[in-house]
Amino acid sequence: MSDPARPAPSARRLVYLLGNPNAGKTTLFNGLAGTRARTGNYPGVTVERRAAAWRAGTHDVELVDLPGTYSLSASSPEERIAAQAVLRGDAGAVVVVLDATSLQRGLYLALQLRDSGLPLVVALNMMDEARAAGLRIDAERLALALDADVVPIVAARGEGVDALTRAVAARLDRAADAGPADAGRAADATRAHPVTLDPATEADVAALAEVAAHAFGPETPADRARAWALVALLADAQDEDDALPPSLRVAAQARRRAAAEAGRDLDLAIVGARYAAVDRLAAEAVQAAPPRRSRTDRIDAVLVHPVLGLLVFAAVMYVVFEALFRGSEPTVALIEDAIGAAQGLVTGALPAGPLRDLLTEGVLAGVGNVVVFVPQIGLLFFLIALLEDSGYLARVAFVIDRVMGVVGLHGKTFVPLLSGFACAVPAVMATRTIASRRDRLVTMLALPLMSCSARLPIYVLVIATVFAGEPPIAGVVSVGAAVLFAMYVLSVVATLGVAAVLRRTVLRGPRPTLVLELPPYRLPLLGNLLRATFSRVREFLVEAGTVILALTIVLWAVLSFPRSDAVEARREADRAAASASLEGEARETRLAEIDDAAAAAQLEHSAAGSLGKLVEPAIAPLGMDWRVGIGVIGSFAAREVFVSTLGVVFGIGASADEESRSLRERLREARRSDGSPLFTPLSGVALMIFFVLACQCMSTIAVVRRESGSWRWPLFMLAYMSALAYVVTLAVYQLGSALGWGVT
Repeated sequence: MSDPARPAPSARRLVYLLGNPNAGKTTLFNGLAGTRARTGNYPGVTVERRAAAWRAGTHDVELVDLPGTYSLSASSPEERIAAQAVLRGDAGAVVVVLDATSLQRGLYLALQLRDSGLPLVVALNMMDEARAAGLRIDAERLALALDADVVPIVAARGEGVDALTRAVAARLDRAADAGPADAGRAADATRAHPVTLDPATEADVAALAEVAAHAFGPETPADRARAWALVALLADAQDEDDALPPSLRVAAQARRRAAAEAGRDLDLAIVGARYAAVDRLAAEAVQAAPPRRSRTDRIDAVLVHPVLGLLVFAAVMYVVFEALFRGSEPTVALIEDAIGAAQGLVTGALPAGPLRDLLTEGVLAGVGNVVVFVPQIGLLFFLIALLEDSGYLARVAFVIDRVMGVVGLHGKTFVPLLSGFACAVPAVMATRTIASRRDRLVTMLALPLMSCSARLPIYVLVIATVFAGEPPIAGVVSVGAAVLFAMYVLSVVATLGVAAVLRRTVLRGPRPTLVLELPPYRLPLLGNLLRATFSRVREFLVEAGTVILALTIVLWAVLSFPRSDAVEARREADRAAASASLEGEARETRLAEIDDAAAAAQLEHSAAGSLGKLVEPAIAPLGMDWRVGIGVIGSFAAREVFVSTLGVVFGIGASADEESRSLRERLREARRSDGSPLFTPLSGVALMIFFVLACQCMSTIAVVRRESGSWRWPLFMLAYMSALAYVVTLAVYQLGSALGWGVT
């Protein structure tokens, strides 16, 4: 059986670091690994793998930071990786990180690991907070119940880390002394707190354990075969990406059907028995102080309040957007200036021709189209990491769950949807953390409707062109600001509406229940925030950057070829005449005008120009002509390319941006074949609505293809978004024209 979780071969002993989200696992890994951490994806899957060389006593160790999970029976891609890795049984030790302030939550996973017969070391983290809360934890009692070394630590301050290292070394020593026989402990080994199943469920597990032992090979320990049997019994029958052997999956489904026919709920029987064991162990090992209202409780009285919580959420989102769109502007400007300078150097060093154009308008422009998003994406993920590590993001998911419930989703989809405001590519990647495949698909198919930062230049250009000089609404609110706000509201409404439709049609299914832990509020560590941000930015550059670069070069070819010899000859003649009759600045200005006019004429003769004229009859009812059609075609590589393409079409040059006054003037002066203005308030609004709803991003299509595992879903996304954009834009423009609104 192929195993997507299998790491690259290593001569070092493997030590897996495992734990619940928010338990401090990553903080501990960073403290142990330091700057030695290496990142990369698990072979065959787009889930990040972090590993580092580590020294535990006399052992050279490969320390692997597994994705956070609450259970070995989890179904999201990241959580599944963790389960597959530890159940493979090739680790010299497994370090499970438990949050001492909410021990019961982590004990569910710890008992699963204990019952799987794995060499276990427990890192009892956040002991300082537990002591402050009046909790007294009997580490010896836990050690006996879990058959593990239990080491109290405070990972954020490095307390207890040396003792943890010694415990791991001792566990590796025992494994080395015992040899392979230690891995074959029987499933009925003495347990202080066994998970006791009812006889019928135990019979199901035993039968499946035999199937698992046969599927994984005769060397599979009995307790590990039993663990795989339990994973199979709790697996989603519709999830074919669970890495279970086909024979085990089929046998488990048959057992589930038989149990259902007999009126037995296997999920309730297994999970209920585990939680009963967790409750018994927690009652014996944890002594709590008399209950008192904590700081977290006092803050939550506001932040999770049905009304106040939404108001605070709105205020926080406002701050995020202000930081996102204003805080990144200086860096974006520096990047654009650097790309422009590089293009200028190439232009000065090479003679005019296809090679120079390829380097400047293809390669360098493609690099710019990628790197220019880094400030916004980096800032967004830094802010998301800040909200998450502080504990507030979980409250956001809880509060927003009421809104998500209307469309059949739960609060956990909030993070990918929020990421979509920056860029759909990392937002689609963020759906990996959603457990249900159906929910992942609904989210990734709907979130491209969120107005990403690439749409903003289009909004700014169109608003400045068609609404300039309009008096403020009620003397207070500018028309441009109101229209811009309306576009973002439309994108959110469209996203939620499409998700609701998908949830009730092609991806029909019951509304998932939100199971969410509200961790205590903590002060985030700057190092962790920066590492998380760097990881996401690097992932964007690698995963999306190469695609955008390649597509930009392809688009350049479509916009540049075939070239007209007649246009080039006329350009040379006009340049010669200008050089002979003019001098100084007047000559340079005239030569630039000639070049821009020639570029516009060449674009009209290109493949993109021909295609724009071909589709003009279809887009004319939307208020567009062939020139705007060329811009729409160009925007498939990256939406913001629409602006620079219009700059070329209207003779301003590719350097034109949304702030270009010359481009705005040309657009205001543009006329249709009947002499009517091309850009009016109505046609401008229609154009912006089209870009809100249309799937104008090949990079997003490519990422959805990779994340969904087939071309079926990205092609479906392209089809439904294109149809939605066309129908809504058609309705708006035609109805507005009939009413005489904004036509001049």
